[in-house]
Amino acid sequence: MNLKEKINIELKNSMRSGDKLRLETIRSIRALIIEFEKSGSNKELMPEDEIKLLTTAAKKRKESIEQFRNANRIELAEKEEAELKIIEEFLPKQLTHEEIFAEVKKIAEEIGAKFKEDFPKLMPVAAKNLKGKADGKVIKEIVEKLLSGN
Repeated sequence: MNLKEKINIELKNSMRSGDKLRLETIRSIRALIIEFEKSGSNKELMPEDEIKLLTTAAKKRKESIEQFRNANRIELAEKEEAELKIIEEFLPKQLTHEEIFAEVKKIAEEIGAKFKEDFPKLMPVAAKNLKGKADGKVIKEIVEKLLSGN
């Protein structure tokens, strides 16, 4: 079952249950899908596109949470956190820090990356392999830490 089908099912379930926040969040995801389909590229929504859409939506929520917390708008930050949890239900399971480190270390060994100068060699491969499973910032931090020898 693809993302579009899952979203349509969840939309109906949210309407039935009366969960307004969930309904609003599901509708925002559905809008992203429709926007993608009508972008004129005549592309079908592929799994990697689904992950990209959801990751972008999650990233926007994380940025909003940070901004609302900095502005001491706790109620808005909590709403964004609730929306983020709903979006994450549709994303692949996120890896833990340790799992990301182990995966990046394995990739580094495979391509022979050992020094800071190898960052441009390791980072794109790690980002591609962990896409949708880990936040890009976390991947970057781990790659830098691994190559600095810490």
